[in-house]
Amino acid sequence: MSKIYFASDFHLGIDVKYSSKEREKQIVAWLDSIKDDAEEIYLVGDLFDFWFEYKRVIPKGYVRLLGKLAELSDTGIKLFFFTGNHDMWLFKYFEEELNIPTYRAPIVKEIKGKQFFIGHGDGLGPGDHGYKFIKKVFNNPLCQWLFARLHPNFGIALANFCSGTSRNSSKDENKYLGPKEEWLIQFCEEESKKTEADFFIFGHRHLPIDYLLSNKKSRYVNLGDWMNYNSYAVFDGETLSLAFYENDDPIIHGKQS
Repeated sequence: MSKIYFASDFHLGIDVKYSSKEREKQIVAWLDSIKDDAEEIYLVGDLFDFWFEYKRVIPKGYVRLLGKLAELSDTGIKLFFFTGNHDMWLFKYFEEELNIPTYRAPIVKEIKGKQFFIGHGDGLGPGDHGYKFIKKVFNNPLCQWLFARLHPNFGIALANFCSGTSRNSSKDENKYLGPKEEWLIQFCEEESKKTEADFFIFGHRHLPIDYLLSNKKSRYVNLGDWMNYNSYAVFDGETLSLAFYENDDPIIHGKQS
């Protein structure tokens, strides 16, 4: 039976538990392991810790991943990419070179008879007004044009520095806060009142989360990340579940008994 896969937050370009190159090899090996039964693969943002697509320049590295995505696309597997807060400046490269549609906002899509609400997750829910303002600035065409005037050696180095500083300030990134404090749970609770969805699929939070909403029929699933968990979700047409690749200590937050 063909399956649908979802993954996010590879953050290639930084070294954590494993180096970026080692993590990239893991991800490619995972893609190889699912290619025989994958019908569609959704890459839900922050594949790269930073990406800016100059008109004639793309960031150095990632050739293993990009080559594997091209191979999968060429074999007929449908791939979809959602920009995250770290790679929002990926423009047409995936579409033109890899035949992978790129989405910049959440979408609602029927997959095998179920309704999926899919997006990276940044800028949703209550609070975080500072980031929401910065996101508008970064999405402004004038801001993008001005950044493109910087030499890549300087521009990419500056962005990588800012990305690292932002990450170091995220004190709650690795802590599950519970349904009253998890802003994406709050967003899903409100959105479920006006949007029919069986599953809300997000990344961004960096924690594998599987939470049944208060309507008792919709689930919020966060895909976790590949810096700590090697986590992803798989849908076989009936069941959606979180899974882990080469992780001997999987953790899923939010599951109710």
